[in-house]
Amino acid sequence: MRTHQLDRQAGAGGSGLTARQVIFQIHWLLGITAGFVLALMGVTGAAMAFEDEIMAALSPGVVTLAPLGGADGEQAGRARLSPDALAAAALRQRGVRVQDVTIERDPTLAAAVHFVPEPGQRRGERSYIDPRTGVLLGKATGAGVFRTIQDLHRWLALPGNGNGIGRQITGFAAIALVFFAVSGLYLRWPRRPLDWRAWFVLDLRRTGRNLYRALHAVIGGWVVLFYLTSALTGLWWSYDWYKQGARYVLTGKSAPAEGRKDDAPGGPSRPLAPAWAGFLAAEGARYERVVVTLPTGDKPVTMRVLPRGARFDRMTDELRFDAATGTLVKADRYAERSAGETIATNMYPIHSGAFFGWPGRIAMFLTSLTMPLFTVTGLLLYLARRRSKRALAAIAPSAETAGGAGAVLVVHASQTGGAERLARLSAAAFPRASVRAMSAVSSDDLRAAGTVLFVVATYGEGEPPDAARAFARSVMAMPADLSGVDYALLALGDREYPDFCAFGHRVDAWLHASGARRLFDLVELDGSDVEGERHWQQQLHAIGADAGQPDWQPASYEAWPLVERSWLNPGSPGAPVYRVVLAPPGETEWAPGAIAEIAPRHDPVRIDRVLAGWDGADDAALRAALATAILPEDGGFDPDALRPLPHRAYSIASIAASRSVELLVRQCPAADGGLGIGSGWLTKIAKVGEPVAVQIRANPGFAAPSDPTTPLVLIGNGTGLAGLMAHLRERARTGGAPVWLLYGERSANHDRPFADEIDGYLAAGTLARVDRAFSRDAGCGRYVQQLVVENAGAIVDWADRGAAFYVCGSLAGMAGEVDAALRSILGDGRVETLIADTLYRRDIY
Repeated sequence: MRTHQLDRQAGAGGSGLTARQVIFQIHWLLGITAGFVLALMGVTGAAMAFEDEIMAALSPGVVTLAPLGGADGEQAGRARLSPDALAAAALRQRGVRVQDVTIERDPTLAAAVHFVPEPGQRRGERSYIDPRTGVLLGKATGAGVFRTIQDLHRWLALPGNGNGIGRQITGFAAIALVFFAVSGLYLRWPRRPLDWRAWFVLDLRRTGRNLYRALHAVIGGWVVLFYLTSALTGLWWSYDWYKQGARYVLTGKSAPAEGRKDDAPGGPSRPLAPAWAGFLAAEGARYERVVVTLPTGDKPVTMRVLPRGARFDRMTDELRFDAATGTLVKADRYAERSAGETIATNMYPIHSGAFFGWPGRIAMFLTSLTMPLFTVTGLLLYLARRRSKRALAAIAPSAETAGGAGAVLVVHASQTGGAERLARLSAAAFPRASVRAMSAVSSDDLRAAGTVLFVVATYGEGEPPDAARAFARSVMAMPADLSGVDYALLALGDREYPDFCAFGHRVDAWLHASGARRLFDLVELDGSDVEGERHWQQQLHAIGADAGQPDWQPASYEAWPLVERSWLNPGSPGAPVYRVVLAPPGETEWAPGAIAEIAPRHDPVRIDRVLAGWDGADDAALRAALATAILPEDGGFDPDALRPLPHRAYSIASIAASRSVELLVRQCPAADGGLGIGSGWLTKIAKVGEPVAVQIRANPGFAAPSDPTTPLVLIGNGTGLAGLMAHLRERARTGGAPVWLLYGERSANHDRPFADEIDGYLAAGTLARVDRAFSRDAGCGRYVQQLVVENAGAIVDWADRGAAFYVCGSLAGMAGEVDAALRSILGDGRVETLIADTLYRRDIY
């Protein structure tokens, strides 16, 4: 073990960051910088997806025309002007020579001309022209808007256009998008990669940070291929080195030198008539659109022909005709190109999705629109991480230095405060450690910590504590990526329950399934088992905790005189219930919901049985030691190895202002025919006036609302009335919103503890209403959970008024059925919200 510790200390002197952590940090850094640029590029890219269709719809009479007389296409074609006539008409009207003419086969679509660009410009102005009259129709409606959108998309509309800083920024953003896609896949790679659900199923039941992470990761998986396509094709226009390299990889040839291939020397363009006649003879009516470039000098006439039925508008053949004779001199057919050449000549259609037809355009449109989602969710997750760090620093000042080598995060899941106490003791054993409730951590926090100690209580029948249920439901719903985390786990439970430490074992299994590494085996703790605590402490020493720290001890008990004891339910069909009053030896404060921990003592009859036949049976010191120790079942024991009895916990019915601790204790039979250790001690063995070892422990999970204007709904049965009485008495003392009490017992004639006091609160208005159920009475025969169901409308009304619900009493039957009743009335989601808002609290046993 010492060697293992030295190895860990040596490793701590390294970089301290794993490759995964480095990638994660870069992912976040780029996300809060390039992410905003990508959001803008995504929105503008989506806006351009259907640019032509939008402008055509907005521009009747410019882009679209009323059809000529008759529906026959050839007749319509004869009614249209030739390319030469259209070019001449455009030159007369604008005074600028035409560079190319676009002819549409569809007679309802206008032709178009591009004028020769001005010096320094790559592309001249484009105008629609009536193919029947030669009248220039101007630009389509929205052309200016889409030009601005295009400038934003390509270079953020910054000065310098394509040669300015904007092009460098968008190019860097495209590289960042490639990194986001690849690193995102790596960071979220599930442990079962072949399970499609892990990749694509989005659980919208999650809320807050978990929802943001799910949206970011799962939708990221949906769109990752589209984003890689957009980024890798977008870089074609950002960097010439990338364009040259990509073309060479695809075709084995470098890209042609940049320049205007349509630059023309001075002088008029040559006639198009011979070439046009040759084109019509060769292609006939097999075209959808043709773009005719006007030649100058001895250049041929180039025509880019879109065949009928083409999948997208750049699926063109390039034909070259001799300008004088109209002979076809070269034909570059799309269908005859190699795969690499097809890709290289169609970067824009691939970028826009048009290469894949209408499905591709729609898919690219939708995925482009989602780009801001990743910026927003990434920012929210980033801010949540910052808030978590600030909250952690506020909770534990030492956490300001946490995060480096050797830092420890201690996470507790506590119902009544026991696990939190041990968590704080564990943190105190390390020089730099922070303590957090499980409800306040996420898998990201665990990854950031590196070394995590868990102190986890099991509540009820193998369930997590109430405050940890959201963590168990959402974070633990599937394995996380915790491959860089070292952990140890202390599980608290009660061996009297069959599911001993069940939630601790569930957390251990989840951590292991998530790739975290155990520092040592799970340690189980049964109640206040001092030896179990000592074992945990020793294991912490083995992994670097302060070996000079004093041994842990349970909080010291004080001797409180038992000043009063009364039997409350004589004649009841149930076991006897006693009111036990203890007097504090000095000034002692506690809040409603607090727990009285009692160190019980054995019935002397049991000790007599254990010592029967023992030589030292009359040894007073031995008898005193056995009175507070776990007795052996077989009669044999080592006086030097006795284990102390675990404490017994009871809800306090009184408030601190009364200067006494009031308990309700029901006698419980034991297997040997006597009474249970705790109930027997308090209701029979201890004499009035005799001291009782007492420790008061706060119970944050059952604390009163901080706002006294919060209405209270108190639900309980049996001796659980004690925990409710403390809240009722405090509300009577301080005033505030009204209280509703729902209480169940066995018999109306015999089981009415605190009846006069409760009736007084009802008369005074502290209690708005009281509903009782008596399970053993003829004509009633119902339980408190049935009262809840019968008053469903009132439950909803009180919940709508912002009431807090407090449940106290037996775990078997009552607590689970009351919870089920509330969920059936209010809905599971609303109950979970009440728990999150600390408006649903339970103290059950």
